[in-house]
Amino acid sequence: MTEVARPFDIVLTGGRIIDPRNGIDRVLDIAIRGGRIAAIGKALDTSSAGEIRNVSGLLVVPGLIDLHTHIYHKATAYGVDPDPIAKRSSVATLVDAGSAGAGNFAGLRDFVFAHSSFRLLAYLNISYPGIFAFDRDYVVGEAAIDELLSVEHCVEIAARNRDVIVGVKVRLGIGTSGSIGMLALERAIEAAERLDLPVMTHIGKPPPTYAEILARLRPGDVLTHCFRPAPNSAVDEDGIVLPALLDARERGVLFDIGHGMGAFGFASAESAIAMNFKPDIISSDVHALCVEGPAFDLLHTMSKVINCGVSVSEAVAMTTEAPARAMRRDDLGHLSVGASADISLIEPHAAAFPFVDVAGIERTGNLLLKPHGLFVSGVPVEMGPRDWESRHYLV
Repeated sequence: MTEVARPFDIVLTGGRIIDPRNGIDRVLDIAIRGGRIAAIGKALDTSSAGEIRNVSGLLVVPGLIDLHTHIYHKATAYGVDPDPIAKRSSVATLVDAGSAGAGNFAGLRDFVFAHSSFRLLAYLNISYPGIFAFDRDYVVGEAAIDELLSVEHCVEIAARNRDVIVGVKVRLGIGTSGSIGMLALERAIEAAERLDLPVMTHIGKPPPTYAEILARLRPGDVLTHCFRPAPNSAVDEDGIVLPALLDARERGVLFDIGHGMGAFGFASAESAIAMNFKPDIISSDVHALCVEGPAFDLLHTMSKVINCGVSVSEAVAMTTEAPARAMRRDDLGHLSVGASADISLIEPHAAAFPFVDVAGIERTGNLLLKPHGLFVSGVPVEMGPRDWESRHYLV
């Protein structure tokens, strides 16, 4: 007996589909059926489709992935509610970057992840309590206390939660790991090796230095805050990319933006990108201290990086395929037929728009990416009346 193909549930027509995994960057139609990508092609048959949406003029891309966020909402001083952030930035997957450690991960999973409409994943902090004391005028470095860096507890909790934990996080710098920074990194790497997971390491003000951190990272590990301003910038006083970065990239270390409130400088980014040292991944590091600027969210951060010299298609790859591969999640970050229908709809808005980095330096860009729509597993997300709109989109 021949099975009769069911009609498409939804067909999006006329949009510019950018799917780096499959080498697609052109105007095509895309169809959803049963929560998955059913077809991509020119002039798909829409005669029996449940719904047809004309998305001409929009970018139609795999559901965006923000690899570095802080969404332990209300349990940490800087955690933000993931759902409004996802809606206003057309992000399907948010990854918490170490807000929780072994001692409090259950709360992140049960009280945040379980109540979200979006796909939430996490890096587990090597420090037992996670980032427990971080505010604008009050910081206690969780990686500066030897007794909190428990490999055994980290491995135990990560092993129990492998469905949502994608790596081990450590924050390095004088304010976060104090005088024992490299010890904290060694503990994180030990836990990650036992789990067969990557490490994501934050880089702050030295010690340790950029070169010292990179020398210890392994292929597939992620260095976040890669274009932070000096000290510990990616470039020297003459704007030349440090040799340590070139060596690390050759070994397979990945470089992530991680904008946040203190980790993206135009001087670093523009110089590095001009030398063709582009980030592998763009993430926002959105949290309570930067959600209303200077980072705002992933689309705003993407817009900044594009205006520093990265192409739109490259920026899409850096927020879809690249973070999915960094997490070893082959099911995410692409629009292959049969894949979960995570689709972000983005409006490329041409405007002379002022962007500001973490040092207050301003650049006028000519392109701002604005959210238009989102599907998560084929389900359209109700953007709501202007609930995504923040003052940085009012142009």
